[in-house]
Amino acid sequence: MPLWKIYHPPGAFSIEQKKAIAEKITGIYRALPRFYVGVIYQEVPESSFYVGGEPADDFVRIWVDHIARQFGSEEIKARFLAAVGRILEPYLAERNLRWEMHIDETPFDLWTIQGIRPPKPDTEDEKRWIVENKPSLPTPQPESRP
Repeated sequence: MPLWKIYHPPGAFSIEQKKAIAEKITGIYRALPRFYVGVIYQEVPESSFYVGGEPADDFVRIWVDHIARQFGSEEIKARFLAAVGRILEPYLAERNLRWEMHIDETPFDLWTIQGIRPPKPDTEDEKRWIVENKPSLPTPQPESRP
């Protein structure tokens, strides 16, 4: 699951802008079920956000947790970060907001959704999750007979 946590000054984004950003972020993850993607907006007042020891009323910090997939190469990482920049720049530049982000990658096997271990990538179960846009129990496998 990608979970995006966007810490920002109060009023930095309208409800409509938050929805548009979340839709664009979700669109980056075309190979995943849409319900995997979560975006949390957290307003942080200037009195509670400091950068370099100084109050910051113009700074956005983005923390992304990746679990469903990990980056395989430096090229993929660079393309992903460039795509994120293209998505966010219009919402940040017009407000003269500074921003920074980082991505953590959690091992796939340390993840459940509603107590269910998600299917491995590119399996029939994952394809079903994409179509249904919700988690479900794995398809029972026939018993093998000797």
